Amino acid sequence: MKTSRWWQRFSIISFLLEVWLPAWIMAQTTPPTQGTTSPKPQNERLQFRLVGYPRKHNEGRVEVFYKGEWGTICDDDFSLSNANVLCRQLGFVSATGWTHSAKYGKGQGKIWLDNVQCNGGEKSIDLCKSRGWGNSDCTHDEDAGVVCKDERLPGFVDSNVIDVQVDEDRVEEVRLRSVVPTKKMPVTEGVVEIKYKDGWAQICDVGWTPTNTRVICGMLGFPHERKVNRNFYKARLGKRAAEREARAKVKVSAGARLNTERQKHRYRLHSVACVGTEVHLAACPLETNKGNATESCEGGMPAVVSCVPGPQYVQNNGLKKKKLKTTSTVRLKGGAKLGEGRVEVLKNNEWGTVCDDRWTLLSASVVCRELGFGSAKEALTGARMGEGMGPIHMNEVQCLGTEKSMWNCGFKNITSEDCQHVEDAAVRCNTPYMALENSVRIVGGRTYYEGRVEVQVGARWGTVCSAGWTTKEAMVACRQLGLGYSLHAITETWYWDSSNVTEMVMSGVKCTGSEMSLSHCQHHRTVSCQKTAAKFSAGVICSETASDLVLNAPLVQQSVYIEDRPLHMLYCAAEENCLSKSAASANWPYGHRRLLRFSSQIHNIGRADFRPKAGRHSWVWHACHGHYHSMDIFTHYDLLSSNGTKVAEGHKASFCLEDTECHEGISKRYECANFGEQGITVGCWDLYRHDIDCQWIDITDIKPGNYILQIVINPNFEVAESDFTNNAMKCNCKYDGHRIWLHNCHMGDAFSEEAERKFEKYPGQLNNQIS
Repeated sequence: MKTSRWWQRFSIISFLLEVWLPAWIMAQTTPPTQGTTSPKPQNERLQFRLVGYPRKHNEGRVEVFYKGEWGTICDDDFSLSNANVLCRQLGFVSATGWTHSAKYGKGQGKIWLDNVQCNGGEKSIDLCKSRGWGNSDCTHDEDAGVVCKDERLPGFVDSNVIDVQVDEDRVEEVRLRSVVPTKKMPVTEGVVEIKYKDGWAQICDVGWTPTNTRVICGMLGFPHERKVNRNFYKARLGKRAAEREARAKVKVSAGARLNTERQKHRYRLHSVACVGTEVHLAACPLETNKGNATESCEGGMPAVVSCVPGPQYVQNNGLKKKKLKTTSTVRLKGGAKLGEGRVEVLKNNEWGTVCDDRWTLLSASVVCRELGFGSAKEALTGARMGEGMGPIHMNEVQCLGTEKSMWNCGFKNITSEDCQHVEDAAVRCNTPYMALENSVRIVGGRTYYEGRVEVQVGARWGTVCSAGWTTKEAMVACRQLGLGYSLHAITETWYWDSSNVTEMVMSGVKCTGSEMSLSHCQHHRTVSCQKTAAKFSAGVICSETASDLVLNAPLVQQSVYIEDRPLHMLYCAAEENCLSKSAASANWPYGHRRLLRFSSQIHNIGRADFRPKAGRHSWVWHACHGHYHSMDIFTHYDLLSSNGTKVAEGHKASFCLEDTECHEGISKRYECANFGEQGITVGCWDLYRHDIDCQWIDITDIKPGNYILQIVINPNFEVAESDFTNNAMKCNCKYDGHRIWLHNCHMGDAFSEEAERKFEKYPGQLNNQIS
């Protein structure tokens, strides 16, 4: 009986504890502000920055400046939506990921925000749900970080600390709406519309000037503007308005009236007064209509502009070609997309880079327009598109923004003490919207950057035949998708077969690598493919960055010599096919071979490490030399006659790819000892000394004369690079039967077209004197 009563009392107590205790704990750990936004005082300005180590400029631990103190954000409940809001506040277009557990190191001081929950569309992180400012149960071991897409929002300067002023009236997205039905891309003429809330609004054209049009065209990727027939648009738009009004009288239901209201002009902006050098409409003086943005535009109509596309966009779309002068003294190198890259200029027939001192959007926009694009989205500093090689031609470039060429801007000549290649300037230009990404997709991959390639031909979606599918074709596919470079070209995609698309609609694809779309490459008119099963279709793995290998041409010229090497010292070299064919019939081990020897120093100036395509499991061990080969052919060494015929050749498997030396502040990551990882780190170089086996061309059978020495790195495009045009190096070569001279050694893209033509025409010297 006592036991029964005790048990009843215990049951009542335990029930009360079950109900009351969790509520008490929640009251202690969850503040009343949980699930609500925490508005900051009206006079409080937030600042954001990315910090930590190791990191790139577009990633890091997020720190917030609030109430005079820098602090961090806890990773509890953190999400990609949070990262998107923060990345936009930091001036980037979006986030690609986020990190937890203090990946970039532990911060100090306050943990300002915890349990942040954003939808992703908020203008500021303080508009998201959270515990409230300074209310956290975290430690700095839980500091959150973000990885932002490496592309700036228009109008943001390239600074690591962003002053945030949330402005609902800020103009961000602008488009042209054609009033004449057309399928041609890009749209070059139409009504200017700005993104407003969930729709689009117009601009009143009262007081509209050509300089306003210039700014709009620049934003949309066009270098020039032209006069528009305003009377045509006034009549056309007026006719449409009358038709809408007539339809409204017939349809008197509430729904029809509401629809008619939506079709009225929604004037959001007026009194736009651009100077013409602005890179974005938001930078122009303008006035914003408040309220419902349906105010009238007395005496005016929606602003209409007409733009002139750059030559590359005219050509690709069959539009009527305009006589636009294309520059030959400025170019972009190392960019993943058309219209971005390291700025290089031509001086004294030699290409060189531009130092980033005082590099601004005004100067960058002159470069962009000169090259046939629009105004600049970003003026990049610090070799963000990779370091160049060779001379630095310009420093402290200062453009007004109206110049037709960068050479018309003020600048200083460079001295070797002023700048280094770590300061090379780069740009991202506005380019026309082509909708090319709508006709290609990748499916089945484990991540957003990889999958089987499917293309749209007419109304049909289908696969691409993988026969002949190489890095070049994959490069075009990744570019068309807006995903950067091709890391790998895949020819069997059975492990990605998750689509119901089985028809093959494209075959025989052959690209140069520079096309904007697979449809611009050569391909069969009718599909012809031996393996038509979906599992054998083409695929890609894309990457936002890529390596870029460049040979140190002056070192080749300085280190060249001839050696007569005894055959008994060449058994290993013969085993690896490093001698000419006639060596096989030599009287081994007697006699010798005549070798043209030189040193090769191969730099990685790209934005990603150069890694062998093959994994370690497939590397080949060469016992004779005691090393692993990670690539079948890494370099071609050829000696050419004056008419381009190959008279002697050498080749170099990758004895081992490793970091011999690096620039200051960069650590070596790859070494071959003990079956180590092979590769070349960004900012490092691999040196093959002249006295290493196979670092030569066998010229035993060559007669005296004038020749061209040609060296090509990564000749089979096995590994993706941001730029294949600088993989070849050429030298004038004179051989008199006893001695050899190299002259004029240079990379394939280092000289002007005129200088290169002269080089090909006059490959030899008239005497042994090197001038």
